[in-house]
Amino acid sequence: AAGKPAPTAKVNINTASVEQLTTLPGVGPKLAARIVEYRTKSGTFRSTQELMNVKGVGEKNFAKMEAGLSDGEAPKAAAK
Repeated sequence: AAGKPAPTAKVNINTASVEQLTTLPGVGPKLAARIVEYRTKSGTFRSTQELMNVKGVGEKNFAKMEAGLSDGEAPKAAAK
């Protein structure tokens, strides 16, 4: 990850609510709703790259939010 560390845990694109998705850079309520809608129709995202299939998420936008994304596969450190 480049620059500053993510402020909170990564956003899991397969379980995140619209509210959680809007915390990502470049994601507003409309785009967050489209992400959730895509997930509902197409099933879970197999990788974070699949976000680029959602209308409104281009390569530039994806690059901005990528550091804060998780698809739920990455092992999580135990929170204490």
